[in-house]
Amino acid sequence: MISPPMTAASGAGRRAAFRHELYPYQGEAAFLKGAMSFIQDALTSDETVLVAVGEDKQAMLRDALRSTTGQERVSFVDTAALGRNPGRLIPAWHDWIAKSVSDGLPVRGISESPWGTATPAERGELRYHEWLLNRTFADSPAWWLLCPYDTTTVEPAVLDSARRCHPYHLTEGAHGDNLAFADEPFTFDELSSPCDPDQPLIYGAGDLGRVRAKVTACATRHGLAGPRLQELLVATTEVAANSVRHGGGSGTLRTWVSDDTLICQFDDTGYIHDPLVGRSRPTPQQIGGRGLWLVHQLCDLVQIRSTAEHGTTIRLSTALP
Repeated sequence: MISPPMTAASGAGRRAAFRHELYPYQGEAAFLKGAMSFIQDALTSDETVLVAVGEDKQAMLRDALRSTTGQERVSFVDTAALGRNPGRLIPAWHDWIAKSVSDGLPVRGISESPWGTATPAERGELRYHEWLLNRTFADSPAWWLLCPYDTTTVEPAVLDSARRCHPYHLTEGAHGDNLAFADEPFTFDELSSPCDPDQPLIYGAGDLGRVRAKVTACATRHGLAGPRLQELLVATTEVAANSVRHGGGSGTLRTWVSDDTLICQFDDTGYIHDPLVGRSRPTPQQIGGRGLWLVHQLCDLVQIRSTAEHGTTIRLSTALP
């Protein structure tokens, strides 16, 4: 479990520039009513709006906006281009917000995560993403993000987690403080047990070739080849090299397939302090820190679990053809 303290700016006792608001709703009609009210209020206030929702809800909102004054200030962002990895969402929001702020307009956003189609592992990382938003944007230019959750389809545990990490909520048409918000460390779901059918590989300095060989052997047995295999080999090499440099000089690699997904898991004795590792775009002037960013761009899912007591586990998932 990574349990970094929340920053003071995200605490309940201080108004942050970033307004992170939960919108529980029941069904499509309620979604449309709440989202359109939010958008119309933004347009009346001369703000720009970025909407990141599924294609069906995009179509609903586009249709409802056709006769709305100021509709040109509403943009629909393509989250599908990011793939299914929630670790890519925060840098994407940074990019979208930076572009809007450069146009000189205050910003609002609407973001609905794909809870209905996400795998259990993806849902765990989506929960973490929601928690990280408060920390990430604590010192950003002021903006307001509305997060709709359909209570008819979202699991109660997911909704309970959402209530704890949104300082504000929209209920019964009113925006206000969320008394269920808890300024607390994040608790991860437990990772499923690894089930490597082959012998786990203990690697150290000089063993990156053996790491690539093990990954290649498992991948080719299950039909993964070509560019996707090459991308995975780059990602696994980065993680193994980090173990050697920062994780005690060695690590253990396990590979297996589950639900049409190739999984590569790396364990070492290092400790990753930064909960945003790999989720912030490296700057051109930055020295180091690009490895896990690259891994997030190359893999369909990245799960990181790190504590000072138990070391670090990094699990990479790649969908099989």
